[in-house]
Amino acid sequence: MNQPAENQNIQGAGAVSLAQSSPTVGTFRERDGALEWSGRQETLRIEPWGPDAVRVRARLGGPLLDGLPGALLDEAPATEASIKIEDGQGTLTVGKLTVHVDAEGLVRFLRTDDSTELLAEARAHFWWPGSRLYTAVGNGHHRLEQRFAAYEDEKLYGLGQHQHGKLDQKGLVLDLVQRNAEVGIPVLVSSRGYTLLWNNPAIGRVELAGNGTRWVADSARQLDYWITAGDPADGQRRYSAVTGRTPMLPKWAAGFWQCKLRYRTQAELLAVAREYKRRELPLSAIVCDFFHWTHLGDWKFDPAEWPDPAAMVRELDEMGVKLVVSVWPSVSPLSENHSVLEQRGYLIGTQYGPMAHADWPDKGVASTVQVAFYDATNPEARDFLWSKIRDNYLVPYGITAFWLDACEPELKPGFPENLRYWAGPGLEVGNIYPAENSRAFAEGLRAEGFDDDEVITLNRSAWAGSQRHGAALWSGDIGTDFPTLRRQIAAGLNTALSGIPWWNTDIGGFHGGDPDDPAYQEVMVRWFQFGALSPLMRLHGFRDPGMPLGPDMTGGPNEVWSYGDRALPILEKYLRLRERLKPYVLDVMRAAHEEGLPVMRPLFLEFPADPATWSVDDAYLFGPDLLVAPVLTAGATVRTAYLPAGAWWTDAWTGETYEGGTAVTVDAPLDRIPLFLRDEAKLPVTE
Repeated sequence: MNQPAENQNIQGAGAVSLAQSSPTVGTFRERDGALEWSGRQETLRIEPWGPDAVRVRARLGGPLLDGLPGALLDEAPATEASIKIEDGQGTLTVGKLTVHVDAEGLVRFLRTDDSTELLAEARAHFWWPGSRLYTAVGNGHHRLEQRFAAYEDEKLYGLGQHQHGKLDQKGLVLDLVQRNAEVGIPVLVSSRGYTLLWNNPAIGRVELAGNGTRWVADSARQLDYWITAGDPADGQRRYSAVTGRTPMLPKWAAGFWQCKLRYRTQAELLAVAREYKRRELPLSAIVCDFFHWTHLGDWKFDPAEWPDPAAMVRELDEMGVKLVVSVWPSVSPLSENHSVLEQRGYLIGTQYGPMAHADWPDKGVASTVQVAFYDATNPEARDFLWSKIRDNYLVPYGITAFWLDACEPELKPGFPENLRYWAGPGLEVGNIYPAENSRAFAEGLRAEGFDDDEVITLNRSAWAGSQRHGAALWSGDIGTDFPTLRRQIAAGLNTALSGIPWWNTDIGGFHGGDPDDPAYQEVMVRWFQFGALSPLMRLHGFRDPGMPLGPDMTGGPNEVWSYGDRALPILEKYLRLRERLKPYVLDVMRAAHEEGLPVMRPLFLEFPADPATWSVDDAYLFGPDLLVAPVLTAGATVRTAYLPAGAWWTDAWTGETYEGGTAVTVDAPLDRIPLFLRDEAKLPVTE
């Protein structure tokens, strides 16, 4: 039986008090404002980390380590907290959150006001293992497991972007790894009133089972997570404060982006931009996609296809169109930069085999070559990459917006355990790569004197904290049918709850889609309507007829006039709607910048007291005032949408009003996406 310990005063650096009991019970200390427990060769530290929040770290076999890669900013916001150590127990209270640690080191998180349990560690077995398991994998690294209790009534959201189509992810097992269209961002939002960040970029998984929640890192040196108490909106505010808020979106980026796979030449790209202007259609950005380079990893225009980029950028500027250029992290052995990157140690290394991680086509060869990736976790490698971007795009042509494709990085085969980064072994740090890649561009632009509101990159992958580098995420290379469109709603909402407010999809999907097929034209119309009410609006895809992967490839036409006479006026209608809504879009973006609130919001973010909102996965709020109910099935001409209790809702097309707390069925002909205005909101939906 555990016996109470006597409080004792300890003399030493930072130590304030200690409570000690029998050998079977751990030791408590208050150290530098944190609560520490140690026992069985493990050290557990719980420290205030912003209002209503704490950071929890634990390590076996030595002192805690500072400076490991993670998402949290270097310094926590100043926060008042109180610590009590008595009767062999430890308690830390910070605002709405109280943390209780028992004599065995088991942790419970409670609401301060009524002491109800938010989350608690749970043992896997009464004897062994406990709630925190360390399995040695060599060289001081462990396979780490952190177990928490399961709750029957709990709903769980966030965790990045996935294509499973579920908003509530209770019951799922999710890999914590970066793949095309599958983005692991380890932020969990609970209906029980907490938000948790697994502050560990290790490859692993999270298991949201009925008999417990388990976080796993396949190889790491210590446990590290952050948790805050409060409803989801407060959770977003607290989380963004400790991981960094997104900059203010550049004004041009709130408009319409045009791209396809791919515009092969300067003349082709300019012809598309000119046609938009001839038709007097809004166009804010156009994208110069991959293979515009001389060799992969040269990071510069091929003059044979892009003979005068300066003139191109100048003409686009006169039309009010921003040029966005694709930059890949891959480096071909044919690149002029490969040897210097290798010799300086700026490429991702391997534990076994050569420094090549994928096969890819390049110019000048009939077959694929084995390409490497620059190491974005190495600050000198980031500086080297930026020097090439600066000298080849920024300085000569004024290009400041970049598409960071394949930034998982895209391994083939996908063996992160074989990678050796500057920041550590692949299994320990691999998930952080896309965030560090976007960091290279954000820091580079800032060093050149650009303000934060001029920084944006479009990324195929992201990690916790990517948002502070001005990183927008898109949902990757996805399908082109209604079921795929349906899955993007949950993907976007969970991304929003993972701290990434700038998000979009390839409007129409990526893989295929025949512009002359009436069935696909319907998909495009409905997806375009959804795109117009997404945080970013961008048309992209590899349309039929496609070509084999290679430097000469392109896809079918993908401009708004490519989809026939029935679709064109509808697409034009939503282009103009987006233009009218741009002031509102920028207002919502400012809320993301200043408060950390997402642009695309699940209904429960604004209406947490309405139980029904926690299950709505086919509609969302665009900012606080506009409820969007996309049409997600072929041939539909009506749509049923749930309107949250606690507000009155006005059909933005008809003016009919509804009391919240009910589901309504409204007309949804092909040219109409159901939209509802909250209370007294006035937005220019109709002309």
